[in-house]
Amino acid sequence: MKLEKNDISLLFSYTDIPDIFFTEYLSQANGDFVKVYLYILFLSKYGKDIKVNDLAKKLNLQLKVIQDAIKYWEDLGVITKKNTGYILNNIQEIELHKLYKPKVALSADALNKTAQNQYRAKAIENINNEFFQGIMSPSWYSDIDLWFKKYAFDEEVMIALFRYCFNRSALHRNYIQAVADAWFKNNIKTFNDLDVYYEKQEKLHKICKSICKKLGFTRQLSEYEEAYVSKWTVDFGFSLDIIEIALKKTTSKANPNFDYLDKLLTDWHDRGFKSANDIQSFLSELKQKNKDVKVLEKKTGYNNYDQRKYDNLNNLYANLNL
Repeated sequence: MKLEKNDISLLFSYTDIPDIFFTEYLSQANGDFVKVYLYILFLSKYGKDIKVNDLAKKLNLQLKVIQDAIKYWEDLGVITKKNTGYILNNIQEIELHKLYKPKVALSADALNKTAQNQYRAKAIENINNEFFQGIMSPSWYSDIDLWFKKYAFDEEVMIALFRYCFNRSALHRNYIQAVADAWFKNNIKTFNDLDVYYEKQEKLHKICKSICKKLGFTRQLSEYEEAYVSKWTVDFGFSLDIIEIALKKTTSKANPNFDYLDKLLTDWHDRGFKSANDIQSFLSELKQKNKDVKVLEKKTGYNNYDQRKYDNLNNLYANLNL
């Protein structure tokens, strides 16, 4: 007796997707990559043999996108290439292994200490409820615990870290760790440290915005240009009024780039200038010196440039609009 499968059964069938897919993979994957994974997950139930070209036509995606998607999931270990095709791995087993592996590396004392730290446990609970709707993946617990140890953040800073990334729609491990690295390099440990850091960043942002306006930029400063501004304001301690002097004094140059501005401001810093008055006095003296030299040249009719006692940065001020 031959039994045949009723075609209408497809209407009542369903494809299981573990919850761990939504907490660990969905938010970090490209939308088209998710589309490819879900479809091959569906096909895997029936043992279907489908070519990459056919998959591209079926999903209305470019062939390159299909290839990139397959490589993406393969790199994550979600699928494994075989001689005859691909096999879909159990993502629950993958996450269980990842969850177990970091715990093995932690000492028993460290785990006990973490368990006994009520403040830290409360912070993790707040992160779970505020940013993961109470369904945070188990692997996040190990990551947060490791970040506490690596960066020595207090509980308020750790919560602020997640809030910062969440507000930027970037609640991904790589992004969170990148921000944490930046905070750590700026010696942030406590919430008070973070407040000071925010104040500096806000001041920097306002100065960058003002510089863009004064230079007539319709764009934001690039990462490298912001690094220059950070150097002038943080390292040199210069205020906007000092930077503005440099901007005004370069109006005679066709393209006053940031490299030139940096040389000018670095010279003022090396000379020990602290205020706008110091710099204005220096520029006035330099202007008067140039006038005296021109008067002397006019009287004598002799131009001996080699004997001028200019400093090493004479070329910097040679064409400056004094």
